[in-house]
Amino acid sequence: REWLKDVIKTELIGAGLSGWMADFGEALPLDAQLYSGESPTEAHNRYPEYWATLNREAIEEAGMADEAVFFMRAAFTRSPGASTLFWAGDQASNWDNYDGIKTAVTAMLTSGVSGFAFNHSDVGGWLALDGDVLGAPASIRRTKELMLRWIELGAFQSIFRTHEGLRPDWSHQFDTDQETLAHIARFSNIYNSWHDYRRTLVDEAASKGWPVVRHPFLHYPEQASFWDLSYQQYMIGSELWFAPVLDEGVVEVDIRLPAGNYIHVFTGKRYASEGADKPLTIPAPIGTPAVLYLEGSEIGQQFRENLLTRNLL
Repeated sequence: REWLKDVIKTELIGAGLSGWMADFGEALPLDAQLYSGESPTEAHNRYPEYWATLNREAIEEAGMADEAVFFMRAAFTRSPGASTLFWAGDQASNWDNYDGIKTAVTAMLTSGVSGFAFNHSDVGGWLALDGDVLGAPASIRRTKELMLRWIELGAFQSIFRTHEGLRPDWSHQFDTDQETLAHIARFSNIYNSWHDYRRTLVDEAASKGWPVVRHPFLHYPEQASFWDLSYQQYMIGSELWFAPVLDEGVVEVDIRLPAGNYIHVFTGKRYASEGADKPLTIPAPIGTPAVLYLEGSEIGQQFRENLLTRNLL
């Protein structure tokens, strides 16, 4: 353990790095012999916590506790106390609700309810396939439209990070063409435009454990219309509402909002909600995702002003 911490401090931090993927940690062999003498079956679920604390101690001992970030996939109940960031695993580069883009949202929301304040997904997904899988034909290929929509999704999570995928030469990348490159440049700046609000949410997470990306249930537990939501929409903190497009060819979304008047961040259009049991249909062409705020919200107004000032509308 001390040796591995030294590797991190020397080969990563010592080489000038301040961030890395601390992958795995979930595959402790059940016939392992542990130094502590404890049973590997009893230690199995805690092993990701050991891996998280090892990385945490490494950055603290190197004097980088407030500067370095490592992100993890495997975790157990106490992992959020040690790891600086999580990601939602290796989604398939498709639209489905089994392992595709929809599950990235479900993972962020369920983990947030479970105390994991900082989570995100690979923009574009990871898994690509072309051939037989267990004797059945399978093809998963990241399309341009999927990449464009995942970029929009990525701009409204804790960390905005792309992934080239399992088969980079076969998958649409952020720089495959000029349109996609312009799209990610714009949404990188959109992500930066709610930087101050994100810092506020990080402070809330540190002091209260509240997630950055939130299921509406956390703020409106009495609203039964929110209870069955999984990937359809979410809140960023308490001030922004987002219904991402997660289906191919779709250019409008339904969003459930508590009663009140809401402003579309990108268009400035005003929408009146009669309550969460009556969803609103919002146009959402590529480049104009449905992000709204309650009229009068200072956070929402400042975000829109930032977008206007930076010529992002």
